[in-house]
Amino acid sequence: MATARLRTYRRKRDFDATPEPSGEARGGVTPGGHYFVVHLHHARSVHYDFRLQVGDTLRSWAVPKGPSLDPARKRLAVQVEDHPLDYGTFEGDIPSGQYGAGKVWIWDRGTWVPHGDPEKALKEGHLSFTLEGKRLSGDWSLIRTRLAGRQPQWLLIKARDAAARTGDGADDTPLSKWSGRRRSSRSTSRPQAKRAPARRVK
Repeated sequence: MATARLRTYRRKRDFDATPEPSGEARGGVTPGGHYFVVHLHHARSVHYDFRLQVGDTLRSWAVPKGPSLDPARKRLAVQVEDHPLDYGTFEGDIPSGQYGAGKVWIWDRGTWVPHGDPEKALKEGHLSFTLEGKRLSGDWSLIRTRLAGRQPQWLLIKARDAAARTGDGADDTPLSKWSGRRRSSRSTSRPQAKRAPARRVK
């Protein structure tokens, strides 16, 4: 099942050039668990990649403005291809000329608890869940919209609970706790003749 779901992911990447995992090896994330990770991605535009482990892949959404703890701030989340489980511990530089070229850092990670059957909820377009991370916690929802686009467009929404915040304090400073590097306004990737090494976050 994972092989079929990762077909698009693998087709877009040259694993002789990019340090990203191919998904052929297992490591860092336990199959059958409920892991989540949010990557801060300095590609052509800086954005966040929100990933939930569902079965044996990471279902993934690009969130341009990043998650907000303010329930009134609904964040656009564009669904992208599934990623392999070992992407959950990936940090590194994707070389220039490769798909998604730029720096990838882990911004948050932890576990999540779906409210009901996540596969069924995703098909129906309304997934509710609880996050237990370093930065993100409490109840959340992903709701599929009817907005036109090449890829399904969802809204990532924080529930009104004890973990919610309002105003400017709801949007955390985009600084990776694990890399210690600050967000910049543009990608810092450089052309590379050889494959750049990846970093695994344990």
